[in-house]
Amino acid sequence: MQSSNPVFSRSGGFNGKAAASTQTDPSQWQIDLNGGGPPQSLSGDRRMTLDSVVEKTAITLGLLIVAAAAAWFLIGDISTDQAALNKAYGFAMGGALIGLVLSLVNSFKKVVSPPLILAYAVVEGVFVGAFSKIVSGFVGDPAIVFQAVLATMVAFGGTLFAYKFFNIQVTARFRKVVTIAMFSFVGVMVLNFVLSLTGVFQSGGLRGFNTLGLVVSAIAVVLAVFMLIMDFDYVERGVAAGLPESESWRAAFGLTVTLVWLYIEILRILAILRGDN
Repeated sequence: MQSSNPVFSRSGGFNGKAAASTQTDPSQWQIDLNGGGPPQSLSGDRRMTLDSVVEKTAITLGLLIVAAAAAWFLIGDISTDQAALNKAYGFAMGGALIGLVLSLVNSFKKVVSPPLILAYAVVEGVFVGAFSKIVSGFVGDPAIVFQAVLATMVAFGGTLFAYKFFNIQVTARFRKVVTIAMFSFVGVMVLNFVLSLTGVFQSGGLRGFNTLGLVVSAIAVVLAVFMLIMDFDYVERGVAAGLPESESWRAAFGLTVTLVWLYIEILRILAILRGDN
C-alpha cells in the first residue's frame, strides 16, 4: 500500500512497492527500490532494523538538542537586551526558513543523504532554541521549555504504547484523511503567515498567543500525533521489507520532523495557558 507521506514515499519499502513477497524468510529478501518484483537475496548487505532506526534517531535528535542549547546560550538575555531579542528573532526566522528548505530537499530526495539530514537537525535545532528562548521570555519562565520537552516525551511514549498495545491499524483511508488534513493545515498556516506579514491579520492571526491560537495549536497536536502513528507504521513496513540500513536515516528524519512539530505546538499551548493566568 503506497505511502502518501513525502518523507517516506521515495523508498520502495516505505511506499509499499517492495512489500509483496512469496518468501517467508526475511533473511533472503532483497529490495528493488525502483519498485516491482519479489525480494531476492541480500548477499550479506546490512538491513534496516528497529535498533538502527533508534540509533539514527538518537543521533539526529541529539544533534538537534546540542544546536538548540548552543543557540539558547548564544542569544543571551532577551529580557534586558534588545540586541539579544533581535538575535533570537533572526535565529528563529533563519532556522525556520533554512530548515524548511532542507526538509523539502530531504523529503523528496530519492537517495538518502545522511549529511543533509544532519544539517537539517542542526538548523532546526537553532530554530527550536531561538523559538524556545522567545517563548520563555514571553511567559517569563524558562521552566516552560522543560515542561514542553517532558510533555512531548509523554505524548511520544503514549502514542507508541497505544500503537503497539492497542494494535492500531493504519489503513489507506486513515493515511489519506490524515495526509489531506496535514497539507490543508500547512496551507492555511502559510496563508496566515503571508497575511500577517502584510498586515491583513493582526497579532499573528491564527497563530497568535490567544484563545484562537490555542485552538489551532490543539488541532496541530492532534495532527502531529496522527503523523506519529503513520511514522511508526512506515518504520515497521520498512523493517519488514528488509530495506538497506541507510534507509534508517530516512526514518529518523521523518520522526524528527514530527517530534519537532509536536514540541513547538505543545510549547505554544503552554505559553498561551500561562499567559491567560
